[in-house]
Amino acid sequence: MKKLRKPNKKSFIQMLRERDSARIVHYLLRLVVLLIMIVQIINRSYENVFLCVLTLVLFSIPSLIETNTRIDIPDTLENIILFFIFAAAILGEMRSYYVTYPFWDTALHTLNGFLAAAIGFSLVDILNQNERFSFRLSPLFVAIVAFCFSMTIGVVWEFFEFSMDLFFGMDMQKDTIVHTVRSVALDPTGSQKIVVIKGIETVSVNGEELGVGGYLDIGLIDTMKDLFVNFIGAVAFCIAGYFYLHHRTKKASFIERFIPTLVDREREEKK
Repeated sequence: MKKLRKPNKKSFIQMLRERDSARIVHYLLRLVVLLIMIVQIINRSYENVFLCVLTLVLFSIPSLIETNTRIDIPDTLENIILFFIFAAAILGEMRSYYVTYPFWDTALHTLNGFLAAAIGFSLVDILNQNERFSFRLSPLFVAIVAFCFSMTIGVVWEFFEFSMDLFFGMDMQKDTIVHTVRSVALDPTGSQKIVVIKGIETVSVNGEELGVGGYLDIGLIDTMKDLFVNFIGAVAFCIAGYFYLHHRTKKASFIERFIPTLVDREREEKK
């Protein structure tokens, strides 16, 4: 049995001539991150240097998968993954886009739900097409498994954020300013009646006002919002994926750009 050939290294000029978008994006983003890392080293911002190194490592994962397995990742999916990593680690964390642009975190979690569903979908679809397995799952079941896979990834990530905040004193679960509080803990009778406090504009802690214009919800609303938009992204892909499997026609070619596939072994061996 012959091993799959590793992708040939190409110069940047060759990439441009062949319009190899995935490698061009990878090349440019890696160059940008390297330049940022040099600046951070000069500024002795070693936490940001670590983020840059982590980003470069994550950038290499899609290429490693394609090199060492029979899985082919579509250029569109690979480009989105690379931009997602860059947007989360470099722009979100280092450039504080999560704070500057409130929609940034929401957009990334929605995209994460979409991408995770695509990966879960492709894993089951690859098993469906593998001749070594006698069972075949229906399009509906594949879509359900992909949805569950995406939501599980979203939940695990929220566990990670909570653990980092709890054990390492970080603030990955961003606080939300609210002006109304409903709680049975405020019921003086202890009879589980909901006490509502509306119009909260100032909150004092140890005699000092926080100055945020309301009450701080520590992480809960952020977590639920992240899971909700992850749900939206997962549902969007699973609906498209269901119709793709149900028909598998050229009309569904758009969704194929987001689904990793197995490389044809015989075709690869003839090359």
